[in-house]
Amino acid sequence: MIGIFFQKLKLVVSDESLRRRILFMLGALVLFRVLATIPIPGIDAARLDQFFSNNQFLGLLNIFSGGGLSNLSIVMLGVGPFITASIIMQLMTVLSPKMKAMYQEEGEAGRIKFTQYSRYLTVPLAFLQGFAFLSLLQQNGIVPPLEFVAMMTNVVVIAAGSILLMWIGELITEFGIGNGVSLIIFAGIVASLPSTLSQALFTFDVSQIPLYTGFVLAAVAVTAGVVFITEAERPIPITYARQTRGSKSTGGVSTYLPLRVNQAGVIPIIFALSILLFPQVIAAFFANSSVPYVANIANAIVSGLSNNLVYGGLYFLLVFFFTYFYTAVTFDPKRIADNLQKSGAFIPGVRPGGHTSEHVGNILARITLVGALFLGAIAVLPIGMQAVTGITTLAIGGTALLIAVSVVLDIVKRVEAQISIREY
Repeated sequence: MIGIFFQKLKLVVSDESLRRRILFMLGALVLFRVLATIPIPGIDAARLDQFFSNNQFLGLLNIFSGGGLSNLSIVMLGVGPFITASIIMQLMTVLSPKMKAMYQEEGEAGRIKFTQYSRYLTVPLAFLQGFAFLSLLQQNGIVPPLEFVAMMTNVVVIAAGSILLMWIGELITEFGIGNGVSLIIFAGIVASLPSTLSQALFTFDVSQIPLYTGFVLAAVAVTAGVVFITEAERPIPITYARQTRGSKSTGGVSTYLPLRVNQAGVIPIIFALSILLFPQVIAAFFANSSVPYVANIANAIVSGLSNNLVYGGLYFLLVFFFTYFYTAVTFDPKRIADNLQKSGAFIPGVRPGGHTSEHVGNILARITLVGALFLGAIAVLPIGMQAVTGITTLAIGGTALLIAVSVVLDIVKRVEAQISIREY
C-alpha cells in the first residue's frame, strides 16, 4: 500500500503538466490566505474577539469566508455571495424550463452560460451582504460609526474582495486541481487548525480525557463514514445489442452503469448552511431596529435559530432536501435512458425508453435516500454532542470535518484521473 502511494507520488512529481496544476492551486490558495490577513480599517480587536467567542453562527460563517471573517479582512465575505447566487440559479432550474434546458440539455456551452449568470448575480449580492455585515458590526461597536462615503468605500472594498475570491476560485477550477470554491473553504478550515489545536492544549483538563477520547473516536467514525458513502456505488447492468454488418459482428458486450450513493457530494452541506445563515444575518441586522414590531420578529428568529433542537432539525431537513434537489438537477434519468437507447444499449429485463428512465429513477431515489439520511445525520451529530457536552466548537468542527474530508477525496480522485490519463 505504501509502495503504491510513493509510486503515484513519483508520477505526480515527474509529470510536468500535473505538477504545474498543483503548484498553481497552492499558489492561488497562498494568495487567498495573504488577502485574508489584510483587515479593514478601524477594528476594535478586543470587541471582535468577544463578539466571536462562543458564537456558533459566526463560527459557521467564518468557515464560508475561509477564515477571513475572524479578523474582518477585505475578503471577509469569502465565497458566500457566489454560493448564494449558485443556490438561486439552481432553484431557477426548477422554476424556469428555459434555465433547466440551458443547464441540462445545451451541453458544455449551456453550463458555461449558466455559470456566467451566477457570476453576474454574485455582484449585487456581494454589495448587499457587505452592507448588512458592516451595519451589524457597527451596531455591536466593533467598527466605529461610518459616514456615508466611508461606509460605501468599505462596502466596495469588501464586495471587490468577494468577487476577487470568486475569480481566484474559477482560476483554480480551470488551471488547478479540484473545485476552486470548495478548495477556498477547505483552505480556511486548514488555516484555523493551528489556533484550534493551541486553544485545546491551553484549556486541556485531565478530567475531560474521556470527552476528548469520545470526540476523537467520533471524528474517526465520521471520516470513515464519509469516505465509505462517497465511494459507494450501485451498479446497474447494461448490455449492448449485437449488430451484424456483412461478415463483421459488433456489440453483445455487458457492462454496468455506476450510480453513486451520494451523487451531490458536499454540496448539500454548503447549500444548507448558506440557507441557514441568511435569515440569521438579516434578523441580526434588524434586531436593534427602532420599529418594535420588526425588532420583535428579528429577535424571535435569532432566539429560535439559537435553539439547538430547532437549528438541528432545520439543518437536517435542509441537508436532506438539497441532497435530493441537487441530484435531481445534475442527474436526469430520462437523458440516461435516451443515451442508452441511441447507443444500442439496454438494461436486461427492462424495456428501452420510458421504462428504463423509470427504473433508473427508482434506483436513484432509493440510494439517494441512504446518502441523504447519512449526510443529515452526520451534519447534526456534532450539534447533539454540543448539547450533551456544552462545547460549542464541536458543532463547527463537525461541519468543517465533513467538508474537509469530501474535498480531500475529490482532489485525490482528480489527481488519480490525471495520472491514469498519462499512463495510457
